[in-house]
Amino acid sequence: MSAENPLWGAPRIHGELLKLGFEVSQSTVAKYMVRRRGPPSQGWRAFLHNHAPHIAAMDLFVIPTIGFDLLYALVIVRLDRRALVWIDVTRHPTAEWVARRITEAFPWSEAPRYLIRDRDGVFVRIVRRRLRAMGIRDKPIAPASPWQNAFAERSIGSIRRECLDHVIVLGEAHLQRILKSYAGYYYEVRTHRALNKDALVSRAVQRIGAVKSRAILAGLHHHYVRI
Repeated sequence: MSAENPLWGAPRIHGELLKLGFEVSQSTVAKYMVRRRGPPSQGWRAFLHNHAPHIAAMDLFVIPTIGFDLLYALVIVRLDRRALVWIDVTRHPTAEWVARRITEAFPWSEAPRYLIRDRDGVFVRIVRRRLRAMGIRDKPIAPASPWQNAFAERSIGSIRRECLDHVIVLGEAHLQRILKSYAGYYYEVRTHRALNKDALVSRAVQRIGAVKSRAILAGLHHHYVRI
C-alpha cells in the first residue's frame, strides 16, 4: 500500500489497514514503509526554477554618503532574465514609499505572480495590501535566510562591486544620478553569463569597423562598438 500511495504517511496507511481488518501497530507500518529519497515537496530551489518567469524579488540596501548620512536604495528584479526592473533612493524608507514604488515598477497587466522579499520591518501591511490588490502573491523568505532572496542579493552585490564601491556619494540626488547611469549600463551594455554573454537589450555582433569606446560612469565602465 505504501508503494501505491507514496504521498501517504504511516498514520494514513495505518488507518486504512485498520479499516481492512488488519490489526497492526502504527510503528510497525512506519518500520516497513519505503523511505523517501528526496524532500516531501519541492524545495525553494525547485520553486525558483519552475516559476522564474513569474517571479520578481526586491530588497533594500544602505549606502553611506560623504557626510556619513545613510541613504536607502530599493532594488526590484525579475528572475527570468535578471532584469533590473526598478531602483530608487530615499533617506527614509516607509511602507507607503515602498508600496508606491511597487506600483510604478509593474504595469498592472504585467505584474509578476510572486514577489520575494525579506522580513524587513518596512514591508508591513500596507505593502502586503498593495501586492494583493495587484494580484501578486507575497513570498517572504525564512528568517535569517538571505540565500532564499539570492537574485536580489546578487544584483545588489553587482551594484556595489561594479559601481558604488568605487565612488563617493555626495547626497541623494548624486546617488540617483549614479544609479540611473549604472542601470542604463546594466540594461544596454553589460553582458550577462545567464544570457549567454548577451546584454538584457540584445547587442548585435559587430565584425567590421574600428573599435571605439564610450566612457560610462566617468570611465568606470566603457561601451565598446565598431565604427
